[in-house]
Amino acid sequence: MNRRNFVQSAAATISGLLTGCTPEGSTTSAAKSWVMPEEGEPHRRTWMAFAASERIWGRDLLPRVRRDQATIATTIARFEPVSMLVRTEDLDLARQLMPGIELVTAELDDLWMRDTGPVFVRGGGAVDFNFSGWGGKQEHRRDAEVAGFVAGRAGVERVRTDLVLEGGALEVDGEGTAIITESCVLNSNRNPGWTKSEVEQELAHLLGIRKVIWLPGIAGRDITDGHTDFYARFAGPGVVVAGLDNDPESFDHEVTRRHLEVLRGATDAAGRSLRVEVLQGPGTVRVRDEDFAAGYVNFYVCNGAVVGPEFGDVRADAAAKATLERLFPGRVVVQINIDGIASGGGGIHCTTQQEPR
Repeated sequence: MNRRNFVQSAAATISGLLTGCTPEGSTTSAAKSWVMPEEGEPHRRTWMAFAASERIWGRDLLPRVRRDQATIATTIARFEPVSMLVRTEDLDLARQLMPGIELVTAELDDLWMRDTGPVFVRGGGAVDFNFSGWGGKQEHRRDAEVAGFVAGRAGVERVRTDLVLEGGALEVDGEGTAIITESCVLNSNRNPGWTKSEVEQELAHLLGIRKVIWLPGIAGRDITDGHTDFYARFAGPGVVVAGLDNDPESFDHEVTRRHLEVLRGATDAAGRSLRVEVLQGPGTVRVRDEDFAAGYVNFYVCNGAVVGPEFGDVRADAAAKATLERLFPGRVVVQINIDGIASGGGGIHCTTQQEPR
C-alpha cells in the first residue's frame, strides 16, 4: 500500500488493534532499564525486509522498488553486514539481485523494517513496539511478528511494552534525548488515553530517555501520521539536521517551519541548546507523483558511511551531500537513486533497522 495514499484495511480495524494498549498494566519484560544507542554508534549489522508485493505496490512500480531495495542493501553491505528477511517465494529473485547478502526466510507483509522491526537497546534487548499497521491503515498480521522474530534471530531478549509506535517515530542522541512527533505517538489510533508524561515515563524505562523534544508533526496526511525520521535527525549529541519543505503546495510546507522553531528553542537532556542544520528539499525530481517523498533527511548512518538519496536536482543533491559530509566527518557519504521507494512515500531509513555492536 502506498504510504502517502492509503486506505483503511478491512482486515485491520483500529478497534481490534488497540485492545490492551493503554498505560495501565504495562507488560515490559523486566525491571531493568535499557538504553537505545545513537544510530552512528558501531553496528553489528543492518536488518532489512525484501517484501514488496504487487498487491501493495502495483505491477508497474514493483520491479523498480525491488531494484531500489537491492541497491540500498548492496550499498550498506560495502560497510557492514546486511541480514535481509525474504519470503520463501522470493528467495531466487533476492539471490539474483543481492548476491552475497545474507537472506533469512520469514513471513512478511511489506518492506518497512524501520517500523516493523524491533528497536535494539544496550544490554542484550530489543523492544517490540507492537506494530499495528500505522494505526490500522494496512494489513499487518505477518509484520506484527517481525520484531519478535528478529530479536530471536539476533539472540537478544524481546522487551515488551503496551506502547504502540514505530521505529521511524523515534530519533535519539544516545545520551538521553529523543525527538518524537505528537501526531504519531499521541495519536488515538495508536495510544488512546496516553499522556505525554506517561509516554515519557515508558520511554525512560525502555530506551533510557530523559528528555523528549516533541514536534507537532501532521496527522492523517501520510500513512505514518508524520514520522520523525522525515523531519529531524541527530547528527551527534547537540546537533540536529532538520528538513525544510519549500513547496508552498506541500502539506509539509508549514509544519517543517514550525519544527525549526521548536528545535531552535529546545535544549537536550544535558541542557545544551541544539545546533540546528537545515536540509532543504529538492526543487525538481525525476518522478511527478503527489505521494513522492522528496526529502534528504531520511538518510541512514552505518559503519563508516551515510547512505542518502539523490533526486536528480544537481544543485540540491550536491548541497545535501556537502552538508552530510560536514556533519559526519570521517564517513563516506553515498547518494543513491531510490525513486521507486520514494514513490511509495518512503526512504532509505524507513527500509533499515540497525543492530548495535
